[in-house]
Amino acid sequence: MSGDLMRGGLPGGPDTTDTRPGAEPRPAGAPRLVGTIWGLLILNTLGSTGAKTIIPLPRSLIQLVTMGALVSAFALALAINLRLRIRASAFVLLLTLLLVTSVISSAHLESGFGALFRCFRLTLFVGTLWLLSRWWDGGLTFVRHHIRMYFAVLGSVAAGLLVSPGAAMPGLYGGRLVGALWPLTPPQIGQYAAVIIGLTVLLVLGRRVDRTSAVVVIVPSLVLLALTHTRTATLGLIIGLLLAIGSLVLTSAAARRFFSWTVLCALVATVALGSLLQAWFLRGQSKENFSSLTGRAKVWDALLAAPRTTVEQWFGVGLGDKSFGGLPIDNSWLAVYNEQGVIGVSLVAAIIIVLGGIALLRPPSLSRACAIFLISYCAIASYTEAGLGDASPYLLHLAVAAALLAAPAEATPLAAPAVPRRHVPRWARDRR
Repeated sequence: MSGDLMRGGLPGGPDTTDTRPGAEPRPAGAPRLVGTIWGLLILNTLGSTGAKTIIPLPRSLIQLVTMGALVSAFALALAINLRLRIRASAFVLLLTLLLVTSVISSAHLESGFGALFRCFRLTLFVGTLWLLSRWWDGGLTFVRHHIRMYFAVLGSVAAGLLVSPGAAMPGLYGGRLVGALWPLTPPQIGQYAAVIIGLTVLLVLGRRVDRTSAVVVIVPSLVLLALTHTRTATLGLIIGLLLAIGSLVLTSAAARRFFSWTVLCALVATVALGSLLQAWFLRGQSKENFSSLTGRAKVWDALLAAPRTTVEQWFGVGLGDKSFGGLPIDNSWLAVYNEQGVIGVSLVAAIIIVLGGIALLRPPSLSRACAIFLISYCAIASYTEAGLGDASPYLLHLAVAAALLAAPAEATPLAAPAVPRRHVPRWARDRR
Protein backbone atom coordinates (compact mmCIF):
# COMPACT_ATOMS: atom_id res chain seq x y z
CA MET A 1 0.00 0.00 0.00
CA SER A 2 1.03 3.49 -0.70
CA GLY A 3 2.67 5.44 2.11
CA ASP A 4 0.97 7.02 5.07
CA LEU A 5 -1.10 10.17 5.29
CA MET A 6 1.09 12.09 7.67
CA ARG A 7 4.40 11.64 5.87
CA GLY A 8 3.08 12.18 2.41
CA GLY A 9 3.36 8.89 0.59
CA LEU A 10 2.64 9.06 -3.10
CA PRO A 11 -1.00 8.57 -3.90
CA GLY A 12 -0.21 6.31 -6.80
CA GLY A 13 -2.49 8.19 -9.15
CA PRO A 14 -1.80 9.77 -12.50
CA ASP A 15 0.06 12.61 -10.87
CA THR A 16 3.02 10.44 -9.93
CA THR A 17 6.04 10.02 -12.12
CA ASP A 18 7.04 6.56 -13.27
CA THR A 19 10.79 6.25 -13.38
CA ARG A 20 11.03 2.58 -14.39
CA PRO A 21 13.18 1.85 -17.46
CA GLY A 22 11.06 1.79 -20.57
CA ALA A 23 8.04 3.38 -18.91
CA GLU A 24 6.16 6.04 -20.79
CA PRO A 25 6.89 9.56 -19.54
CA ARG A 26 4.21 11.11 -17.34
CA PRO A 27 3.61 14.67 -16.23
CA ALA A 28 5.67 15.73 -13.24
CA GLY A 29 3.81 15.70 -9.93
CA ALA A 30 2.68 18.83 -8.14
CA PRO A 31 5.48 20.76 -6.37
CA ARG A 32 5.73 20.39 -2.61
CA LEU A 33 4.81 24.07 -2.31
CA VAL A 34 1.28 23.22 -3.45
CA GLY A 35 0.66 21.58 -0.07
CA THR A 36 1.75 24.78 1.68
CA ILE A 37 -0.56 26.85 -0.50
CA TRP A 38 -3.47 24.53 0.26
CA GLY A 39 -2.76 24.82 3.98
CA LEU A 40 -2.81 28.62 3.73
CA LEU A 41 -6.19 28.50 1.96
CA ILE A 42 -7.55 26.31 4.75
CA LEU A 43 -6.18 28.72 7.35
CA ASN A 44 -7.93 31.60 5.60
CA THR A 45 -11.30 29.83 5.73
CA LEU A 46 -11.15 28.99 9.45
CA GLY A 47 -12.89 32.27 10.25
CA SER A 48 -12.39 34.83 13.00
CA THR A 49 -15.44 34.31 15.22
CA GLY A 50 -16.25 31.47 17.58
CA ALA A 51 -15.78 30.41 21.16
CA LYS A 52 -13.63 32.21 23.72
CA THR A 53 -10.10 30.90 23.59
CA ILE A 54 -7.78 30.16 26.51
CA ILE A 55 -5.56 33.07 25.49
CA PRO A 56 -7.85 35.87 24.26
CA LEU A 57 -7.10 36.62 20.62
CA PRO A 58 -8.25 40.00 19.26
CA ARG A 59 -10.47 39.58 16.24
CA SER A 60 -8.33 42.07 14.33
CA LEU A 61 -5.28 39.85 14.90
CA ILE A 62 -7.13 36.74 13.71
CA GLN A 63 -8.35 38.58 10.61
CA LEU A 64 -4.80 39.76 9.94
CA VAL A 65 -3.52 36.16 10.12
CA THR A 66 -6.29 34.71 7.94
CA MET A 67 -6.10 37.45 5.31
CA GLY A 68 -2.31 37.30 5.34
CA ALA A 69 -2.57 33.56 4.70
CA LEU A 70 -4.72 34.18 1.62
CA VAL A 71 -2.39 36.83 0.21
CA SER A 72 0.58 34.53 0.81
CA ALA A 73 -1.24 31.63 -0.87
CA PHE A 74 -1.94 33.72 -3.96
CA ALA A 75 1.65 35.02 -4.10
CA LEU A 76 3.12 31.51 -3.77
CA ALA A 77 0.73 30.10 -6.37
CA LEU A 78 1.76 32.87 -8.74
CA ALA A 79 5.44 32.22 -8.01
CA ILE A 80 5.23 28.54 -8.98
CA ASN A 81 3.02 29.26 -12.00
CA LEU A 82 4.57 32.37 -13.48
CA ARG A 83 3.58 31.38 -16.99
CA LEU A 84 -0.07 31.33 -15.84
CA ARG A 85 -0.72 27.82 -17.11
CA ILE A 86 -4.23 26.85 -16.09
CA ARG A 87 -6.60 24.02 -16.93
CA ALA A 88 -10.13 24.45 -18.18
CA SER A 89 -12.44 23.97 -15.20
CA ALA A 90 -16.20 24.41 -15.23
CA PHE A 91 -16.11 24.63 -11.42
CA VAL A 92 -13.71 27.60 -11.27
CA LEU A 93 -15.41 29.24 -14.26
CA LEU A 94 -18.75 29.17 -12.43
CA LEU A 95 -17.01 30.51 -9.31
CA THR A 96 -15.64 33.36 -11.43
CA LEU A 97 -19.15 34.18 -12.65
CA LEU A 98 -20.32 34.10 -9.03
CA LEU A 99 -17.53 36.54 -8.19
CA VAL A 100 -18.70 38.90 -10.94
CA THR A 101 -22.24 38.72 -9.54
CA SER A 102 -20.89 39.46 -6.07
CA VAL A 103 -19.01 42.54 -7.30
CA ILE A 104 -22.13 43.85 -9.06
CA SER A 105 -24.29 43.37 -5.98
CA SER A 106 -21.67 44.81 -3.61
CA ALA A 107 -20.98 47.90 -5.73
CA HIS A 108 -24.13 49.56 -4.37
CA LEU A 109 -22.52 49.51 -0.89
CA GLU A 110 -25.83 48.45 0.64
CA SER A 111 -23.83 46.16 2.92
CA GLY A 112 -21.09 48.77 3.47
CA PHE A 113 -17.45 48.83 2.40
CA GLY A 114 -17.00 45.44 4.04
CA ALA A 115 -18.76 43.93 1.02
CA LEU A 116 -16.04 45.22 -1.32
CA PHE A 117 -13.37 43.82 0.99
CA ARG A 118 -15.09 40.43 0.90
CA CYS A 119 -15.16 40.66 -2.91
CA PHE A 120 -11.41 41.31 -2.89
CA ARG A 121 -10.94 38.27 -0.65
CA LEU A 122 -13.06 36.12 -2.96
CA THR A 123 -11.04 37.40 -5.94
CA LEU A 124 -7.77 36.22 -4.40
CA PHE A 125 -9.40 32.93 -3.44
CA VAL A 126 -10.69 32.20 -6.94
CA GLY A 127 -7.45 33.43 -8.50
CA THR A 128 -5.45 31.00 -6.37
CA LEU A 129 -7.70 28.13 -7.45
CA TRP A 130 -7.15 29.07 -11.10
CA LEU A 131 -3.38 29.00 -10.58
CA LEU A 132 -3.54 25.63 -8.81
CA SER A 133 -5.79 24.12 -11.48
CA ARG A 134 -2.64 23.36 -13.47
CA TRP A 135 -2.08 20.37 -11.14
CA TRP A 136 -5.66 19.07 -11.15
CA ASP A 137 -5.26 15.75 -12.94
CA GLY A 138 -7.64 13.27 -11.31
CA GLY A 139 -5.03 12.08 -8.80
CA LEU A 140 -5.25 11.97 -5.01
CA THR A 141 -2.64 14.63 -4.26
CA PHE A 142 -5.13 17.26 -3.09
CA VAL A 143 -7.07 14.66 -1.08
CA ARG A 144 -3.95 13.96 0.96
CA HIS A 145 -3.23 17.67 1.43
CA HIS A 146 -6.85 18.13 2.55
CA ILE A 147 -6.63 15.35 5.13
CA ARG A 148 -3.26 16.45 6.54
CA MET A 149 -4.20 20.10 6.93
CA TYR A 150 -7.58 19.50 8.56
CA PHE A 151 -6.07 16.82 10.80
CA ALA A 152 -3.60 19.48 11.99
CA VAL A 153 -6.56 21.79 12.75
CA LEU A 154 -8.24 19.01 14.73
CA GLY A 155 -4.93 18.47 16.53
CA SER A 156 -5.16 22.04 17.85
CA VAL A 157 -8.72 21.34 19.01
CA ALA A 158 -7.60 18.18 20.84
CA ALA A 159 -4.71 20.09 22.43
CA GLY A 160 -7.12 22.74 23.69
CA LEU A 161 -9.34 20.02 25.15
CA LEU A 162 -6.40 18.50 27.04
CA VAL A 163 -5.09 21.86 28.30
CA SER A 164 -8.44 23.28 29.40
CA PRO A 165 -11.48 20.98 29.22
CA GLY A 166 -13.71 23.70 30.68
CA ALA A 167 -12.82 26.19 27.95
CA ALA A 168 -13.09 23.52 25.24
CA MET A 169 -16.59 22.44 26.31
CA PRO A 170 -18.22 25.59 27.72
CA GLY A 171 -21.77 25.83 29.00
CA LEU A 172 -22.47 28.60 26.48
CA TYR A 173 -22.49 25.93 23.74
CA GLY A 174 -24.31 23.35 25.85
CA GLY A 175 -21.14 21.44 26.67
CA ARG A 176 -20.31 20.87 22.99
CA LEU A 177 -16.68 20.84 21.87
CA VAL A 178 -15.25 24.14 20.61
CA GLY A 179 -11.79 25.42 19.71
CA ALA A 180 -10.01 26.59 22.86
CA LEU A 181 -6.77 27.59 21.10
CA TRP A 182 -8.33 28.98 17.90
CA PRO A 183 -11.97 30.19 17.89
CA LEU A 184 -13.77 27.29 16.20
CA THR A 185 -17.46 26.49 16.63
CA PRO A 186 -18.85 22.94 17.06
CA PRO A 187 -20.25 22.81 13.49
CA GLN A 188 -16.83 23.74 12.10
CA ILE A 189 -15.03 21.04 14.08
CA GLY A 190 -17.70 18.50 13.18
CA GLN A 191 -17.38 19.39 9.50
CA TYR A 192 -13.58 19.00 9.45
CA ALA A 193 -13.75 15.70 11.35
CA ALA A 194 -16.47 14.24 9.13
CA VAL A 195 -14.69 15.16 5.90
CA ILE A 196 -11.32 13.64 6.80
CA ILE A 197 -12.99 10.53 8.26
CA GLY A 198 -14.89 9.94 5.02
CA LEU A 199 -11.87 10.54 2.77
CA THR A 200 -9.60 8.34 4.90
CA VAL A 201 -12.12 5.47 4.89
CA LEU A 202 -12.23 5.65 1.09
CA LEU A 203 -8.42 5.65 0.86
CA VAL A 204 -8.33 2.52 3.02
CA LEU A 205 -10.87 0.80 0.79
CA GLY A 206 -8.80 1.77 -2.23
CA ARG A 207 -5.62 0.46 -0.54
CA ARG A 208 -3.92 3.82 -0.90
CA VAL A 209 -2.98 4.12 2.78
CA ASP A 210 -1.93 1.63 5.44
CA ARG A 211 -4.42 0.78 8.18
CA THR A 212 -2.23 2.06 11.03
CA SER A 213 -2.15 5.57 9.57
CA ALA A 214 -5.87 5.38 8.90
CA VAL A 215 -6.62 4.44 12.52
CA VAL A 216 -4.48 7.35 13.74
CA VAL A 217 -6.67 9.72 11.70
CA ILE A 218 -10.11 8.12 12.00
CA VAL A 219 -10.35 7.23 15.72
CA PRO A 220 -9.46 10.68 17.20
CA SER A 221 -11.60 12.39 14.56
CA LEU A 222 -14.59 10.21 15.48
CA VAL A 223 -14.14 11.12 19.15
CA LEU A 224 -14.03 14.84 18.33
CA LEU A 225 -17.06 14.52 16.05
CA ALA A 226 -19.03 12.82 18.84
CA LEU A 227 -18.05 15.56 21.30
CA THR A 228 -19.33 18.29 18.98
CA HIS A 229 -22.84 16.76 18.82
CA THR A 230 -23.06 18.05 15.25
CA ARG A 231 -26.01 16.40 13.53
CA THR A 232 -25.40 17.87 10.09
CA ALA A 233 -21.81 16.63 9.95
CA THR A 234 -22.82 13.17 11.17
CA LEU A 235 -25.60 12.80 8.61
CA GLY A 236 -23.37 14.17 5.88
CA LEU A 237 -20.66 11.66 6.77
CA ILE A 238 -23.05 8.68 6.81
CA ILE A 239 -24.98 9.54 3.65
CA GLY A 240 -21.87 10.71 1.78
CA LEU A 241 -20.01 7.49 2.59
CA LEU A 242 -22.98 5.34 1.59
CA LEU A 243 -23.17 7.07 -1.80
CA ALA A 244 -19.40 6.97 -2.32
CA ILE A 245 -18.99 3.32 -1.33
CA GLY A 246 -22.09 2.45 -3.34
CA SER A 247 -20.30 3.76 -6.43
CA LEU A 248 -17.51 1.21 -5.77
CA VAL A 249 -19.66 -1.80 -4.91
CA LEU A 250 -19.67 -3.26 -8.43
CA THR A 251 -15.89 -3.04 -8.85
CA SER A 252 -14.42 -3.47 -5.34
CA ALA A 253 -14.76 -6.52 -3.09
CA ALA A 254 -13.47 -4.46 -0.16
CA ALA A 255 -16.21 -1.89 -0.73
CA ARG A 256 -18.86 -4.63 -0.80
CA ARG A 257 -17.61 -6.10 2.48
CA PHE A 258 -17.42 -2.70 4.15
CA PHE A 259 -20.89 -1.76 2.91
CA SER A 260 -22.39 -5.02 4.22
CA TRP A 261 -20.74 -4.74 7.63
CA THR A 262 -21.71 -1.07 7.93
CA VAL A 263 -25.37 -1.81 7.25
CA LEU A 264 -25.33 -4.72 9.72
CA CYS A 265 -23.65 -2.68 12.48
CA ALA A 266 -26.05 0.22 11.87
CA LEU A 267 -29.06 -2.06 12.32
CA VAL A 268 -27.66 -3.58 15.51
CA ALA A 269 -26.76 -0.16 16.93
CA THR A 270 -30.22 1.19 16.11
CA VAL A 271 -31.92 -1.65 17.97
CA ALA A 272 -29.54 -1.86 20.95
CA LEU A 273 -28.67 1.82 21.40
CA GLY A 274 -31.75 3.49 19.97
CA SER A 275 -32.56 5.57 23.08
CA LEU A 276 -28.95 6.73 23.51
CA LEU A 277 -28.68 7.69 19.85
CA GLN A 278 -31.95 9.60 20.07
CA ALA A 279 -30.76 11.49 23.15
CA TRP A 280 -27.48 12.36 21.43
CA PHE A 281 -29.31 13.48 18.33
CA LEU A 282 -31.82 15.68 20.19
CA ARG A 283 -29.08 17.28 22.37
CA GLY A 284 -31.63 17.88 25.14
CA GLN A 285 -33.83 20.08 22.94
CA SER A 286 -37.61 20.10 22.98
CA LYS A 287 -39.48 18.73 19.97
CA GLU A 288 -40.65 22.25 19.10
CA ASN A 289 -37.11 23.59 19.10
CA PHE A 290 -35.92 20.59 17.10
CA SER A 291 -38.71 20.95 14.52
CA SER A 292 -37.74 24.59 13.96
CA LEU A 293 -34.11 23.51 13.44
CA THR A 294 -32.91 25.29 16.59
CA GLY A 295 -34.64 28.52 15.59
CA ARG A 296 -33.25 28.60 12.05
CA ALA A 297 -36.68 28.33 10.45
CA LYS A 298 -37.79 31.61 12.04
CA VAL A 299 -34.85 33.48 10.48
CA TRP A 300 -35.52 31.83 7.11
CA ASP A 301 -39.19 32.82 7.15
CA ALA A 302 -38.31 36.42 8.03
CA LEU A 303 -35.72 36.60 5.24
CA LEU A 304 -38.12 35.28 2.61
CA ALA A 305 -40.90 37.62 3.78
CA ALA A 306 -38.73 40.76 3.68
CA PRO A 307 -39.56 43.15 0.79
CA ARG A 308 -36.94 43.38 -2.00
CA THR A 309 -36.40 45.54 -5.04
CA THR A 310 -35.94 43.96 -8.46
CA VAL A 311 -32.18 44.50 -8.31
CA GLU A 312 -31.99 42.92 -4.85
CA GLN A 313 -34.12 40.05 -6.07
CA TRP A 314 -31.72 39.21 -8.90
CA PHE A 315 -28.33 40.35 -7.55
CA GLY A 316 -28.79 40.46 -3.77
CA VAL A 317 -27.54 43.06 -1.31
CA GLY A 318 -23.81 42.26 -1.55
CA LEU A 319 -21.45 40.01 0.35
CA GLY A 320 -21.96 40.16 4.12
CA ASP A 321 -21.53 38.08 7.24
CA LYS A 322 -24.24 35.56 6.27
CA SER A 323 -26.75 36.98 8.75
CA PHE A 324 -30.19 38.58 8.59
CA GLY A 325 -31.55 40.86 11.25
CA GLY A 326 -28.49 40.20 13.39
CA LEU A 327 -29.08 36.42 13.39
CA PRO A 328 -27.12 33.83 11.39
CA ILE A 329 -28.92 32.50 8.32
CA ASP A 330 -27.33 29.02 8.53
CA ASN A 331 -28.48 27.97 5.07
CA SER A 332 -26.24 28.27 2.04
CA TRP A 333 -29.07 28.74 -0.44
CA LEU A 334 -30.83 31.48 1.51
CA ALA A 335 -27.51 33.17 2.34
CA VAL A 336 -26.63 33.25 -1.36
CA TYR A 337 -30.14 34.47 -2.21
CA ASN A 338 -29.78 37.28 0.31
CA GLU A 339 -26.31 38.37 -0.80
CA GLN A 340 -26.11 37.39 -4.51
CA GLY A 341 -29.75 37.05 -5.48
CA VAL A 342 -31.44 34.61 -7.81
CA ILE A 343 -28.46 34.70 -10.18
CA GLY A 344 -26.14 33.64 -7.37
CA VAL A 345 -28.44 30.78 -6.37
CA SER A 346 -28.53 29.62 -10.00
CA LEU A 347 -24.72 29.63 -10.24
CA VAL A 348 -24.28 27.71 -6.98
CA ALA A 349 -26.88 25.16 -8.13
CA ALA A 350 -25.00 24.87 -11.43
CA ILE A 351 -21.77 24.12 -9.54
CA ILE A 352 -23.38 21.24 -7.64
CA ILE A 353 -25.19 19.91 -10.71
CA VAL A 354 -22.14 20.10 -13.00
CA LEU A 355 -19.81 18.40 -10.52
CA GLY A 356 -22.42 15.77 -9.70
CA GLY A 357 -23.13 15.14 -13.38
CA ILE A 358 -19.44 14.73 -14.22
CA ALA A 359 -19.02 12.33 -11.29
CA LEU A 360 -21.91 10.18 -12.51
CA LEU A 361 -20.46 10.03 -16.03
CA ARG A 362 -16.98 8.95 -14.85
CA PRO A 363 -16.22 5.21 -14.69
CA PRO A 364 -16.01 3.71 -11.17
CA SER A 365 -12.75 4.62 -9.44
CA LEU A 366 -11.40 5.75 -6.09
CA SER A 367 -11.09 9.35 -7.29
CA ARG A 368 -14.72 9.32 -8.39
CA ALA A 369 -15.83 7.89 -5.03
CA CYS A 370 -13.96 10.62 -3.10
CA ALA A 371 -15.52 13.28 -5.33
CA ILE A 372 -19.02 11.85 -4.80
CA PHE A 373 -18.47 11.91 -1.03
CA LEU A 374 -17.36 15.56 -1.04
CA ILE A 375 -20.14 16.73 -3.37
CA SER A 376 -22.88 14.91 -1.46
CA TYR A 377 -21.52 16.12 1.90
CA CYS A 378 -21.56 19.76 0.75
CA ALA A 379 -25.06 19.38 -0.70
CA ILE A 380 -26.39 17.93 2.57
CA ALA A 381 -24.61 20.49 4.78
CA SER A 382 -25.86 23.38 2.64
CA TYR A 383 -29.31 23.01 4.25
CA THR A 384 -28.15 24.04 7.74
CA GLU A 385 -24.77 25.69 7.06
CA ALA A 386 -23.79 28.75 5.00
CA GLY A 387 -20.69 29.03 2.86
CA LEU A 388 -21.29 27.99 -0.76
CA GLY A 389 -21.39 31.59 -1.98
CA ASP A 390 -18.13 32.87 -0.48
CA ALA A 391 -14.59 31.73 0.31
CA SER A 392 -15.20 28.85 2.73
CA PRO A 393 -14.21 25.25 3.55
CA TYR A 394 -17.16 24.06 1.48
CA LEU A 395 -15.72 25.62 -1.67
CA LEU A 396 -12.38 23.98 -0.84
CA HIS A 397 -14.14 20.60 -0.52
CA LEU A 398 -15.72 21.16 -3.94
CA ALA A 399 -12.36 22.27 -5.36
CA VAL A 400 -10.86 18.94 -4.27
CA ALA A 401 -13.80 17.20 -5.97
CA ALA A 402 -13.13 19.18 -9.15
CA ALA A 403 -9.45 18.17 -9.00
CA LEU A 404 -10.47 14.51 -8.61
CA LEU A 405 -12.83 14.68 -11.60
CA ALA A 406 -10.35 16.42 -13.91
CA ALA A 407 -9.10 14.37 -16.82
CA PRO A 408 -5.47 13.21 -16.43
CA ALA A 409 -3.03 15.48 -18.19
CA GLU A 410 -1.65 14.04 -21.39
CA ALA A 411 1.95 12.94 -21.14
CA THR A 412 4.40 14.93 -23.21
CA PRO A 413 6.74 12.50 -24.95
CA LEU A 414 10.38 13.14 -24.24
CA ALA A 415 12.36 14.28 -27.25
CA ALA A 416 14.86 11.69 -28.44
CA PRO A 417 18.47 12.80 -27.91
CA ALA A 418 20.13 14.02 -31.07
CA VAL A 419 22.56 11.49 -32.52
CA PRO A 420 25.67 13.19 -33.94
CA ARG A 421 26.24 12.40 -37.58
CA ARG A 422 29.41 10.51 -38.31
CA HIS A 423 31.71 12.13 -40.81
CA VAL A 424 32.17 9.98 -43.90
CA PRO A 425 35.24 10.74 -46.05
CA ARG A 426 34.61 11.71 -49.65
CA TRP A 427 36.51 8.78 -51.04
CA ALA A 428 34.22 6.41 -49.07
CA ARG A 429 31.09 8.19 -50.35
CA ASP A 430 32.36 7.93 -53.90
CA ARG A 431 32.92 4.18 -53.55
CA ARG A 432 29.32 3.77 -52.30
